[in-house]
Amino acid sequence: MPFPDLLAGRWADVSLTQPEFARYSRHVIMPEVGLDGQRKLKAAKVLVIGTGGLGSPLALYLAAAGVGTLGLVDFDVVDVSNLQRQIIHGTADVGRSKCQSAAARLRDVNPEVKIDLWETRFTSQNALDIVKDYDVVVDGTDNFPTRYLVNDACVLLNKPNVYGSIFRFDGQATVFDPRVGPCYRCLYPEPPPPGEVPSCAEGGVLGILPGVIGCIQATETIKLILGIGEPLVGRLLHYDALNMTFKTFKIRRDPKWAIGAPHPTVTRLIDYEEFCGVRGGAAPAQPGFSGGDITPEQLKKRIDAGEHLFVLDVRNPNEFAICRIPGTVLVPLPELPARVSEVPKDREVIVHCKSGMRSQKAIEFLKAQGYTKLVNLTGGILGWADKVDPGMPRY
Repeated sequence: MPFPDLLAGRWADVSLTQPEFARYSRHVIMPEVGLDGQRKLKAAKVLVIGTGGLGSPLALYLAAAGVGTLGLVDFDVVDVSNLQRQIIHGTADVGRSKCQSAAARLRDVNPEVKIDLWETRFTSQNALDIVKDYDVVVDGTDNFPTRYLVNDACVLLNKPNVYGSIFRFDGQATVFDPRVGPCYRCLYPEPPPPGEVPSCAEGGVLGILPGVIGCIQATETIKLILGIGEPLVGRLLHYDALNMTFKTFKIRRDPKWAIGAPHPTVTRLIDYEEFCGVRGGAAPAQPGFSGGDITPEQLKKRIDAGEHLFVLDVRNPNEFAICRIPGTVLVPLPELPARVSEVPKDREVIVHCKSGMRSQKAIEFLKAQGYTKLVNLTGGILGWADKVDPGMPRY
C-alpha cells in the first residue's frame, strides 16, 4: 500500500547533530531507515492521547526512536494501582500529574525530544485545536466516548489514528487512516450499551499486555512516518496473551460511515458521552433504573443497628477474596440468573459491586423478575473502603 507523505517534505531541511548520529546509529545504518528516515523522525510530530498503560510504552519508544515532537494529553494523576502496567511512572510519582511524570521520564530517555504537555481532558471543545498541528495521533485511551472523539477529530482533520485497546489477556491494534482506509466507526458504527463492556478497572488487565500492544502502536507510528512496510490499515490485529496467538481480521471501509462519506451526516464533533450513554465519571444509570440508593455510611449505621438486611455482592469470587463487607452474600453477576432464587423477595436487598456498574445491572435484572425492595450501594465496595473502612484492601 503506498503511503501518502505525512510530513509534506518538512524533513528536507532537518539535520542531525553529532550526538544524534551517535544516539541513532543503529537506525541510520539500516537501509529502511537511513539518514533520511532519521531526519523524518526528527521532523515528525506525534500526539499521544493518554499516558497510561498503552501511552507508557509507546511514548517511551517513540522518544527513544527520535520522534522530534511528542504531545502528551492527560488530565489524571498517578495512582498506586497504575504502577502494575504504566511503566513510565514510578512509586515516587504517585499523586503527581501524569503528564509531568511522563515528560520527566521521556526527557531522561531522550533530551533531544520536544515535549508538548496538554494537561486537560480531551473534549469536543478542544480536540481539533490539539490535534491539528500533529502528523500522527496515537490513541491510548480506555473508554468509548474518547475513542469516538479521537476518531472523529482525526477524520475531520485527515490524520492517521494509531489505535490500541486492552482487556484482561486480549489486545487489539490497527491503523485508522482516513486518507486511505477505514476508521473506527467502520469497525464500531455504534457504541455498546452502557455497562455492556466492562472496563479494565472492573475486569482487570495483565500488566504486561499494554507493553505488547503499546509497542505495536509505536511500530506502526514509525512505519507511517518513514513510509515503509505494510501498515495495519484495513486490518485489525488481535493478540491473545493467554494462548500466545496473533490473528488479523479485515476491516472494510463502510460507505455509510457518518464522517468521511460523500455526504456525511456528521460534520462536527458532538457530545460523545451522550452518544455513548455515559455521563461524567460515575457509573452510568441503566435505562429504566429507578431503585433507591444508600451511602456506605448509611449502610454501616443500619448494619450496626441490627436491621434485617440482605446485602448482595455481585462481584467475582476472586474480588470477594480480596475484601468484603461483613455479612454480605456473594452471587456473581454472571451467575445471578441461575441463582436468583437465593435472593429473597420479602426483604430489602442492598446490592453492590466494585464501584456501581454491575450492581445497577443486577438491580435491573432483579426488577424484571418482580423484585421491588432493591437499593444500590453508591460507590460500591470502593466507597465503603473510602467512607467506612480505610484499612480495607483496595484494588
